[in-house]
Amino acid sequence: MKKWYLPLSVILLVGACATPPVPPAQPGQELAEQAYTPSAAESAAPAAGAGQAGRSLGRRADVRAFIREMTARHRFDAVRLQAAFDGAYAKPDIIAAMNRPAEAKAWHAYRALFISPKRIQGGVDFWRANQAALARAERTFGVPPEIVVAIIGVETQYGGNMGKYRVLEALSTLAFDYPRRADYFRKELENFLLLTRAEGINPLTPRGSYAGAMGYGQFMPSSFLSYAVDFDGDGHRDLWRNSRDAVGSVANYFQKHGWRAGEPVAVPARVDGVAPATLISRKLSLPNRDLTSWKAQGIVPRTAVEGNRAALLLEFQGQDGLEYWLGFHNFYAITRYNHSQSYAMAVYQLSREIRQRYER
Repeated sequence: MKKWYLPLSVILLVGACATPPVPPAQPGQELAEQAYTPSAAESAAPAAGAGQAGRSLGRRADVRAFIREMTARHRFDAVRLQAAFDGAYAKPDIIAAMNRPAEAKAWHAYRALFISPKRIQGGVDFWRANQAALARAERTFGVPPEIVVAIIGVETQYGGNMGKYRVLEALSTLAFDYPRRADYFRKELENFLLLTRAEGINPLTPRGSYAGAMGYGQFMPSSFLSYAVDFDGDGHRDLWRNSRDAVGSVANYFQKHGWRAGEPVAVPARVDGVAPATLISRKLSLPNRDLTSWKAQGIVPRTAVEGNRAALLLEFQGQDGLEYWLGFHNFYAITRYNHSQSYAMAVYQLSREIRQRYER
């Protein structure tokens, strides 16, 4: 099971418009106690689906059919599920955002978005506030604190930008009004309802990105069910309010996706001449050429690397020209969180900056 991977334009929009999340409802809280009343603007706005303007999701035939499926397949309480969808509305701006073409940015511009003095200091502050949980996560899962902190920093600015959309409305809009990925989001909607029932959360309450990603680490519901952990032993997996659960869950995600404790992520490389295009990794694949082989091609690590490790040759457009790096297995592991080499390199470089300042 994977997260939903967003293009850069999506990440930027989520970060720009996100607001602090509404915490999940306490276990056993009735839907009627937190029924959502749409604002006048929401009520007047057209729904994403043709012919569905102004209608709650619960009044739509396709949603009612989905409720019947969930009742039959997972024994949901039909009345409670109907009440949840009655209080939810499709969001046309989500469809507009999904259809907006992604902006291609050079590495140096992409890097500047995520590696800033504010985000570095925020990482140090988050590390200090969660020092015990991060240390235990490293002992348990083998993932160093700076990697976990950097992921949370890139994804949500340490919990400051978890998303403004009701997850139920975001996933429903995409499940029923976005045919291109409807099957994927319909399954994520199913998983979301399963996790809210398991955790005793009102489905109308959690907030997230417009793609339905949630919490400190922006897990999609399928990732929540597969990798979220109750890291403080309170009986719940809370990725919105509980930073300890978030730390443990991100570390668990990496362990399950092949992180190797104690191994390097990437190092700058010196390239004699111009690297042949055929040697540069453009795809997200496991490293398959060892350092001895790279040295024979005139490509040498700029810093010492222990052992004859397999690596990928990575090329990035820097401010002053091309940059070359050798990415090892753990670099590939970071791309399992988001399928982007630029994302993985931003996480890694941010993690280094955070550790250096933390140690000072």
